[in-house]
Amino acid sequence: MIRLGVPSKGRLMEQTFDWFAARGVKLSRAGSDREYSGKVEGAAGVSLVLLSAGEIPRELAAGRIELGVTGTDLVREKLAGWRSDVVEIAEMGFGHADLILAVPACWRDCETLDDVASIARDFRLSHGFRLRIATKYHRLVRAWLSEQEVADYQLVDSQGATEGTVANLTAEAIADITSSGETLRANHLKIIDAEPILRSQATLFASRTALDAETLGPEMARFLDQLGLAA
Repeated sequence: MIRLGVPSKGRLMEQTFDWFAARGVKLSRAGSDREYSGKVEGAAGVSLVLLSAGEIPRELAAGRIELGVTGTDLVREKLAGWRSDVVEIAEMGFGHADLILAVPACWRDCETLDDVASIARDFRLSHGFRLRIATKYHRLVRAWLSEQEVADYQLVDSQGATEGTVANLTAEAIADITSSGETLRANHLKIIDAEPILRSQATLFASRTALDAETLGPEMARFLDQLGLAA
């Protein structure tokens, strides 16, 4: 049996259902919105598991589901060696968002990463501690800033509304996912002029363990072929 993990609510769930329906596989909830089981019609040997998008990378890596739909950002943040745990099967064309670095709009002389690096150095000298960047994406942000040779900063964890941390004086800048930038502008933040840390979208991933398993490999190949995909 192939267990397919899908986001359990919201627009991401609806768009995932639509994506599979367009390929002849109907996914639906089995009960109320509070239940986390579902039905699969049009594909033999496949069961639906409804999970939060953030749970799906770890469930794939652990082999508790064989296929899963989640954001590229979540896989790369939550799984250190993601390529050894999962295989990217197909980008799905929705759920687009960029992981970006943003600073207060009032920092008029701060437009580029070089400006951020300079401000960070001055900030540490003036305040005696490193400039704080609030984020949920520690692994991705730290690796990107290292590649860009930006130092003199510290990452602070944000599990709530990251955009509000600057106004609340718990951070001087943020690194977060955005699709339109409207929430950033509403919180008087601007995006640094640089390529995004990561361009993310909803993606169908497979557990590498499932693809390699002799018992599940053929079933997986048949299902992916039905979807018009190849592992």
